[in-house]
Amino acid sequence: MLYYEDNNHQIDLKERIKNANKTYFMLQTFFGNKDISKKLKLRLKNIIINKTLTYASDTWILIERERKQINIFERKVYSRILGPIYDNEKENWRI
Repeated sequence: MLYYEDNNHQIDLKERIKNANKTYFMLQTFFGNKDISKKLKLRLKNIIINKTLTYASDTWILIERERKQINIFERKVYSRILGPIYDNEKENWRI
C-alpha cells in the first residue's frame, strides 16, 4: 500500500478521530440515558459520529494501524451504547 512521506494522512486521521470523539462526548448524555432506545442511539451514532469520522474518506489509503485506530474508536462508542452484557457461563457482567 502507498503511504505518504510527510505523514499528513496520519495527522488528518488523528484529527478526525479527535473530532468524532468530541462529538461522542457531546452526545454522551443521550447514550447514557436509559429512556432512549438502543435503536435511536445507534442511529445517532451512524448519522452524526460516523459522518464526522469518515467525511471525504473515499480517497483514503489506510494501513492496518489506521484501520485498528478507527475500529477501536467505534468499539468504544458501541460499548457505551449497548452497555454491559451478562455472561451466563461465567455468571458475571462484561463490557
